[in-house]
Amino acid sequence: MRFQMAWHDWEEGQCVVRYLVSQGNRVPFLLLEVRGEETLPSLAAIVPLLGWYEREMRDLGGLTFTGHPEPFPLVIHEGFSLPLPPLGREGGKGRLSGEYMPPTMPEVQGDQVQNLYWGPIRADVVETGEFHYSYIGEAILHYHPRLFFKHRGLEARFVGQQADAAVFLAERVSGVGSVCHALAYCQAVETAWGIEVPARAQLLRVILAELERLYNHFHYFGLLAKTTTLKVGSATGFLLEERVKQLAAQLTGSRFLRSLLSVGGLRRDLQAEHLASALENISDEGDAYLTRLHQTASHLDRLMGTGILSKEVAFDQGATGPVARASGLDRDLRRDHPYAAYPHLRFDVPVRAKGDAMARSEVRAESLREAIALLMQASGHLKAGPVRAEYIVPRGQQKGLGWTESPRGSLYYAVRIRDGRLERVKIKSPSFSNWRVFPLTAHGTNMMDYAINEASFGLTIAGCDR
Repeated sequence: MRFQMAWHDWEEGQCVVRYLVSQGNRVPFLLLEVRGEETLPSLAAIVPLLGWYEREMRDLGGLTFTGHPEPFPLVIHEGFSLPLPPLGREGGKGRLSGEYMPPTMPEVQGDQVQNLYWGPIRADVVETGEFHYSYIGEAILHYHPRLFFKHRGLEARFVGQQADAAVFLAERVSGVGSVCHALAYCQAVETAWGIEVPARAQLLRVILAELERLYNHFHYFGLLAKTTTLKVGSATGFLLEERVKQLAAQLTGSRFLRSLLSVGGLRRDLQAEHLASALENISDEGDAYLTRLHQTASHLDRLMGTGILSKEVAFDQGATGPVARASGLDRDLRRDHPYAAYPHLRFDVPVRAKGDAMARSEVRAESLREAIALLMQASGHLKAGPVRAEYIVPRGQQKGLGWTESPRGSLYYAVRIRDGRLERVKIKSPSFSNWRVFPLTAHGTNMMDYAINEASFGLTIAGCDR
């Protein structure tokens, strides 16, 4: 049993705090509720992964969690405030005011200890984040990331939207996760409204999701090779990513696979029956690329033993996706809580035990190969048929939960709808979980390995910030 996420809502003026719990493979999720309480005892001391959820509910919803082990701001930084909590009882809106203050974190003192504040504008075109290091020489004693500089308030933006028209907003939560976000959102609405999606649409949804997984994994290896100074390896990874995006554009008209998913299925049919032949060259080149990469001693030497995350810490702190599987946690929503056409397809879930950057790289490599196999398998199963279910928007209130196994891990959408319009949307992204875990692998490492360690996690800040 493991907590998956926690969020708050306001129903008929009453505060409701919900906890989603996974009870095991193919066992329905358990939903726990606490009603009518705006001050609750913190569970973070006994369930550490809930720590960030409670802090987020405090910053954005105005709730209080007593006895929290980290009673510091998370989303609304120290020195800043809003007139009312944006997801509070009154749905407050207003301009953020205040001035910069350093984050609250443990003070590290001692002879030769130095402190480095890096960001929020770092380098190149990487996302905005502020990282704080306490170190001696090259040894990192303590590391603290400060995110949410570009928090867009997307959960609040969903409120009032027509539920069947808000897919476009879900597609834009994270640019490299358009399909997984849109699919989780659509499935949440479909659950709420009792919509049965046609079989062809379910298979096409798998194809879109695995194409997204494929280009994300090639990007991952291109970036990882860049951090170990393999220029040819980096360029090859990014080239293969581009090849997949070009294939996506040929198939769908969108390099990022947007504007296809809709509540009830797909907006239009896709001619994906011959996808397998188009993938053959990418499959062969990708396999050769991964083989060469994992035979390059200088590359492997930088990955082995870097950023170790134990199975116990991964479980307690909420790691998900390839990060969790590289630490021995055998979890994948496509298999454990199957959706779309995944129950009818065969695939393996790669797992490693060492929990270092090498293990994370190996899990991604096998996942990439499995994505290609799934694409070929799904395209071979396609049969003629409708791609969108007809439905009538129901009156009254409905609730729904949707999920996907994104390239980075578990992704959830919880929705509450009244008369066809959204009243509450909760987004749980995998990077929200893995950014919490990542600092625990940086303590005690060295500066020269930091970029490699971060790249091996495959994090996104946009997905975390929302």
